[in-house]
Amino acid sequence: MKHNLYPQFKILLVDDEIAFLRSMSLTLEIQGFNHLMTCADPSQIPSLMETEDIGLVLLDLTMPKVSGQKVLAWLKEEYPNVCVIIISGVNQVNTAVECVKQGAFDYFVKTSDQNQILDGLKRAIRTQELTLENQALRAQILSNELEKPDAFANIITSDQTMWSAFRYIESIAKTRQPVLISGESGVGKELIANVIHDLSRCPGPLVSVNVAGVDDNVFADTLFGHARGAFTGADKTRLGLVEKAAGGTLFLDEIGDLSLASQVKLLRLLQEGEYYPVGSDKPKRMEARIVVATHQQLSQLQAEGKFRKDLFFRLKTHMVTIPPLRERLADLPLLIDHFMTLACKEMNKPSLTVPKSLSVNLSQYSFPGNARELKALIYDAVSQSTTDELNCAPFEPLFNREKAVDLTENTLLFPPHSPLPTLSNMADLLVEEAMKRAKSNQSLAARMLGISQPALSKRLKNMKENHGKNEKDT
Repeated sequence: MKHNLYPQFKILLVDDEIAFLRSMSLTLEIQGFNHLMTCADPSQIPSLMETEDIGLVLLDLTMPKVSGQKVLAWLKEEYPNVCVIIISGVNQVNTAVECVKQGAFDYFVKTSDQNQILDGLKRAIRTQELTLENQALRAQILSNELEKPDAFANIITSDQTMWSAFRYIESIAKTRQPVLISGESGVGKELIANVIHDLSRCPGPLVSVNVAGVDDNVFADTLFGHARGAFTGADKTRLGLVEKAAGGTLFLDEIGDLSLASQVKLLRLLQEGEYYPVGSDKPKRMEARIVVATHQQLSQLQAEGKFRKDLFFRLKTHMVTIPPLRERLADLPLLIDHFMTLACKEMNKPSLTVPKSLSVNLSQYSFPGNARELKALIYDAVSQSTTDELNCAPFEPLFNREKAVDLTENTLLFPPHSPLPTLSNMADLLVEEAMKRAKSNQSLAARMLGISQPALSKRLKNMKENHGKNEKDT
């Protein structure tokens, strides 16, 4: 399997000592860094920077022809967004301070502990990735268009909040940072995870697991796998889901139900980028992107001591919140038509006509199960339909009949001795009531009133102007 290059940008190692370049490259490759370039002649740096996607430079100071400090000054002037780490044989505090003042991200001596250098390299990569993500995010927010609208084809919506989320997802999809998807049950969090994976263009698979109720031992074995002989019955090596998702995406659903012990293991995986299979003392490099989802409020769980604060902050690097269906009622007609089309196709039934009153009546329902609940209701209605119109019987229990006004009964709409309101006043009252029932959603209110959305918008504007004039006159 062809795994992703890590990091996504290239790392350039610059040193006149060929032996050091070889040993450092080998060390980094063993640690999972496989997007490396080497340069023994500093005069070649300008052409490499111009032609290659280099995001991080490991730079020696003492080199012939051009000193490392001159190269550092040139890099920070010409490529200020590129991280530079000095790795030098010069162990002088004044030199280190001067390099940092010039813009070096960090300074290490070649005799420094190898783990210390690797940790500094990981910090620089994370910083560079976040910088690139922020640049992409700003560019995407300024644009009102989606680059890959087809990726969102399975998510039916016209809601502007959802489209803003789509633009945000496009900007972060190609990063390696974790993504936290939050929203009530049934809003489509797994669909969002699929979109993130598709847009990431990762060659590896999307591997999903629901971690709710998984105990600590099962969690470690499921994610990290085990070595042969790790425990009784482990007669062969088992690959964990992290390894199966290599080069792709690992989706952990219901992360809010994860035990505290398992949270520690997930935190280490995210921090270190490596893990140990059960029964093994040899670490493996994580090559999957982590996406998690929850219907719970992690901030509240963290305040209650049920979710680790450090893990929460690690996961919330990128957050996608999906609003519930009751907050995007304009999507009701779209979703009804979409689910009905799917149901008719699966049941080999001809397309059915949807009563115009259905979306209006359903708008009064809170939909605790969101789109998933609506889909189940539509499928049930299609299965019970025997005519060319959708059978609305399955929806009847949802309608609040107590609040409905039955105009066929002898209901006194106006007291007999009170003056009648004008037609203009009645129209305004109807508009206000429709906007109230539609929770200020003009598209849905227009459907209730049987007029177009532009016509309703114009009427609301006139009502506002008339109200302002009346206030001014008084």
